[in-house]
Amino acid sequence: MESSIECVTSTDGLDEEEISRTNPFSQFSSSKPSHNNINNTNLKGVVINPATSVHELLECPVCTNSMYPPIHQCHNGHTLCSTCKARVHNRCPTCRQELGDIRCLALEKVAESLELPCKYCSLGCPEIFPYYSKLKHEAACNFRPYNCPYAGSECSIVGDIPYLVAHLRDDHKVDMHSGCTFNHRYVKSNPRDVENATWMLTVFHCFGQYFCLHFEAFQLGMAPVYMAFLRFMGDETDARNYSYSLEVGGNGRKLIWEGTPRSIRDSHRKVRDSHDGLIIQRNMALFFSGGDRKELKLRVTGRIWKEQQNQEGGACIPNFCS
Repeated sequence: MESSIECVTSTDGLDEEEISRTNPFSQFSSSKPSHNNINNTNLKGVVINPATSVHELLECPVCTNSMYPPIHQCHNGHTLCSTCKARVHNRCPTCRQELGDIRCLALEKVAESLELPCKYCSLGCPEIFPYYSKLKHEAACNFRPYNCPYAGSECSIVGDIPYLVAHLRDDHKVDMHSGCTFNHRYVKSNPRDVENATWMLTVFHCFGQYFCLHFEAFQLGMAPVYMAFLRFMGDETDARNYSYSLEVGGNGRKLIWEGTPRSIRDSHRKVRDSHDGLIIQRNMALFFSGGDRKELKLRVTGRIWKEQQNQEGGACIPNFCS
């Protein structure tokens, strides 16, 4: 018998028309940022357009990324970033002359005086930063695109939440369900075989948000374990508004897990390796399965709810969807 999973819900799957396939983050799929939507910005009384010669001078001719100190130059004045200097074997990519160890201090000073908008400004970020602070902000900007949350393969797709939901549905063939309760049945013919770990992912839509339910087998120490956990398709601050419970059992016994879903800003592996979810040891899983303990049959149920603040007492009141 092959591994299988069944999801039972009280509502139908998501309407395909609810999910948009347009990716506003497609301009960030390559290493070179797009500046098509950035207008002239008045910075310190000087009008600077990112397409002007100053900005072009700060663009590495090899990788096309913005250059940061140390900025190198050849004897003819052609510049490139320190990362690419090692890649071109000390030869200028423009004139082929030997590079040497010449720093372009003048260009580094020019960059120091600049202030530029975040590269995600066309996606809603209003911030403006000194040139040398901009990179650090962009690495943690709340408007930056999300990575695909699919587990089991290295997927390089990035985008906003509606785009990633459509991508999961169309490209990874992930099951989509509406509602905040779920009921999974997981069957595996050889529970001792986790060499080829099994990843299962289902997307739920409730409270106007999307959640990823993961269920998988992996090796923890010397023994196989099974783990279920929930991730929120959004930022960590919004994830804290929700809670979820998972329950698995059989033969008159059960395990219950309650927690807060992790944001998909945290990678699937990071969440898994932190053991932040319902973990079922193999022997316990086989006990729940009953029978001759040679086949794994687990039923995992759960619920998602939204924490609402009680304005009178200050306590949180669970809000269960109907």
